[in-house]
Amino acid sequence: MEIVWQTPANPPERQDYIFRKGRRLVRPYYFEFISHVKNRWAGKTIVDFFAQEFKGRPFEYYVSAVQCGRIQVDGETVPVSYILEPSQKISHFLHRHEPPVMASDVTVLVEEPDVVTVCKPASVPVHPCGQYRKNTVIGILQAEHGLAPLFPVHRLDRLVSGLLILARNAAKADLFRQQIEGGMVQKQYIAKVVGVFPEKELLVDVSIYYNPREGRSTVKAGDSCCDPLSKGKTASTKFTRISSNGTHSIVLCEPVTGRTHQIRVHLQHTGHPIANDMLYLSEYVDNRSDVGMSADRAAGKSSISETDNTYVDDCEETCCKNFSIDPMCTHCPNLAPTGYEEHEVGLWLYCIRYSGPGWKYECPYPGWAFFS
Repeated sequence: MEIVWQTPANPPERQDYIFRKGRRLVRPYYFEFISHVKNRWAGKTIVDFFAQEFKGRPFEYYVSAVQCGRIQVDGETVPVSYILEPSQKISHFLHRHEPPVMASDVTVLVEEPDVVTVCKPASVPVHPCGQYRKNTVIGILQAEHGLAPLFPVHRLDRLVSGLLILARNAAKADLFRQQIEGGMVQKQYIAKVVGVFPEKELLVDVSIYYNPREGRSTVKAGDSCCDPLSKGKTASTKFTRISSNGTHSIVLCEPVTGRTHQIRVHLQHTGHPIANDMLYLSEYVDNRSDVGMSADRAAGKSSISETDNTYVDDCEETCCKNFSIDPMCTHCPNLAPTGYEEHEVGLWLYCIRYSGPGWKYECPYPGWAFFS
């Protein structure tokens, strides 16, 4: 079998995507991951380095990958006992299976000479990160609309949907960022929260500390004089109730600052968390994987086993038609990687408007924002 290796220079194409059971999947492909040895990695054997830093595959896989040349150092095959040195180039040639996302289209709202705005679906990352490359807003827009290059002006978390502004050149992107950093841009989101939110406008001005290991933020608590890091970063959000049906409320959220999970944790602080946010609905946090609707997989401890996969049955019947099985791949014959949840849903948090000096972009309201 002839293997065609891809790199980040290979653009996504429309035929790369497979739609199944309400999910957008990516046809697995061969890809070269490239990294350079950091000082803290130096002195480790090549196999120990991979086994310790990338725990998603078994130790035996890395031994075989080194022995057959799928893992190389400075373009050369090395023994499994090879000791890494700083700044060396490490290449990992693998059969890449990207995680699935929801199958919603990335709708183009405005297309101008130097700006594109889209309605971002929930579950789709904005740009390549982690295991996502083609299953991103940037990748989908390039494959399905021929839009490239694009420069995201602001960030939306993977499970957040709504307005996303993309510059079509670096100069325009820099102008937007300068305006945002200068406090000249107003950002508006809506959220569906638990309970009857106060009718009067509410300003939450509480610092936030983000814990990257847990993947979640908390508000500043207690006396942190002995631990300056626990003070977190200053954060401010203005909330205004739009409507309520007695059980839930639709709330306009206007973040003044831009901290990780700011709106989510500030709403939790008010006692009205986002109604389907399993990460910040405290009474459900320990069981957020059990109900199959985790709002933020990266922060949860998945209860799904290594061998469980949403798409196994379908894949076993049609995998040979969709892609070639790789004998070394730890994910084949599945389309999706092992361990990903079937019923992941998007947050009821939605970006509706960004405005700045002489410009304003908007996105239509989502269906969940209206009470029947």
